[in-house]
Amino acid sequence: MGRAGVASLPLHGGKAPRWLFDRMVKLARAIFDVMLMENDTAYVLQLLADPFWFQALSCVLGFDWHSSGTTTVTCGALKEALADHDAIRVAGGKGSRSHGTLDELAVIGDTFALDERRIDMLRYTSRMTAKVDNAAVQDGYQLYHHCMLVTRQGDWAVIQQGMHAGQRYARRYHWLSDTAQDMVEEPHTAVLGERRRTMNMTARASHEARETSVDLLNDDPRHLRRDWKLLTLPSQQTTLDGRRGRQPKNLHMPRQFNWSLLKEAYELQPASY
Repeated sequence: MGRAGVASLPLHGGKAPRWLFDRMVKLARAIFDVMLMENDTAYVLQLLADPFWFQALSCVLGFDWHSSGTTTVTCGALKEALADHDAIRVAGGKGSRSHGTLDELAVIGDTFALDERRIDMLRYTSRMTAKVDNAAVQDGYQLYHHCMLVTRQGDWAVIQQGMHAGQRYARRYHWLSDTAQDMVEEPHTAVLGERRRTMNMTARASHEARETSVDLLNDDPRHLRRDWKLLTLPSQQTTLDGRRGRQPKNLHMPRQFNWSLLKEAYELQPASY
């Protein structure tokens, strides 16, 4: 399983007009009925996991603004359009609606006669895709929208979106069950968006950083706290930059840590990132 793509969009408020949303629902149902008559569900999921194709779908349905609503409104229309479809359905949504994803997945699993193990895996996948895009890719975007599309065979695609309030931008993440087997290392096959400084713990180059993170968690947190205090002591050595009229560049690291959370993680003794 892996992330299939990322798209960045301007963050806009407001709602789509009801008349437009109703038309999007009707048109989406007609389009997907035809698509699923001519193609299997795996191919349809593959298209939905492509950020370019999804953007084009939104425009075809009538939501042709380059906006964060491309994700939320289109996913909402798909969820309503496919609510009683016998091949593919949608769980989750925007804001508080995303909190019901796990319960909705259980209902969809029962409807499609999936076994308990497959339903549990879908629920686990929902939680982990959100965790990776929220925490492992530290790009300043906080998730507020999460949708999971599930087929009768138990295959899935995730479309979720985070917002960066300071930059007034939203970023959409696409996941597909068929693409990769590693959710942690290089899970995506395409990235679409403005390049910014990001701590990407899913990058292949971050492999040693992930291993070191686990090693640090499995060590006594008192050692980490002691070392951190030593590293953050004010240095007694100065440079001549100030005398030359140049101010040295300083690296500012966070000064607050949730040490109790580190202690809880230490007690769990995680085996991997």
